[in-house]
Amino acid sequence: MSAAREACEHCITCGDEGTAMFVCGTAHGGTATCVDATGALHAVAVELVEPVGKGDELLVHAGVALARLGAGHGARA
Repeated sequence: MSAAREACEHCITCGDEGTAMFVCGTAHGGTATCVDATGALHAVAVELVEPVGKGDELLVHAGVALARLGAGHGARA
């Protein structure tokens, strides 16, 4: 596969992959602090999956939470 074709098939930011992250800080203004599997902290836009709470597992793509993967201590009924 040519390099040009490969570049068109992958997101240059994240390789077109979602990343599972856990909410570790409360959401403020539509943004929550999340931690990935390596322990790195990220500011994540959570408007699409609100409300979120500490311990919730989210699928994050390019800094935006797209789906809730699991409920943690912040689970809402």
